[in-house]
Amino acid sequence: MAQSRGADLIDRHDVELAASAAAGGRREFGELVRRHGSAVRALLRRMGAQPALADDIAQDAFIQAFQRCADFRGEGPFSAWIKRIAARLYIKRCVKEARYVEEPSAEEAAPQTDHAARVDLDEALKALSEPERLCVSLCHGAGMAHPEIAAALNLPLGTVKSHVKRGLDKLRARLQPEPAQPLGQSVGRTQNVG
Repeated sequence: MAQSRGADLIDRHDVELAASAAAGGRREFGELVRRHGSAVRALLRRMGAQPALADDIAQDAFIQAFQRCADFRGEGPFSAWIKRIAARLYIKRCVKEARYVEEPSAEEAAPQTDHAARVDLDEALKALSEPERLCVSLCHGAGMAHPEIAAALNLPLGTVKSHVKRGLDKLRARLQPEPAQPLGQSVGRTQNVG
């Protein structure tokens, strides 16, 4: 019987699970945590949280989501809803600790062209300044609109847009593939003819 209950949860849609969780269903909410916990922690790490902090904030976000599960109407994916909760909790933590208030230094703002450092998105995000990483992650990871980010971070809308654009430009530069060399040519060698 226990196995069929577990299979029952796996086959249910997030909206159904959230509705059951709103009525006090802890097992149903546990399934939502199982499904979306790693994505929430990954978003928080991309926003700049260290792994232990990402775990703590993700846990707090799921606790808050359980308490407010009746607010989830299924108008969008549950994953987006829980990511917004987690992102807002992280923003509150950053503002409280005054970690996110400075503009990037000239060194941080300069685009990096080291192609050896082009590994993956997580590594590329680490190369952004903290304001850029946070704004890009909120916009493209948590699905927040620019005005919503500006209000959450208490920043001018233009500053948020600049951070997102500058961050995306840096990510594109770091993540685009290196141009392929034509066959028969090697880098750094010249041929002497004659």
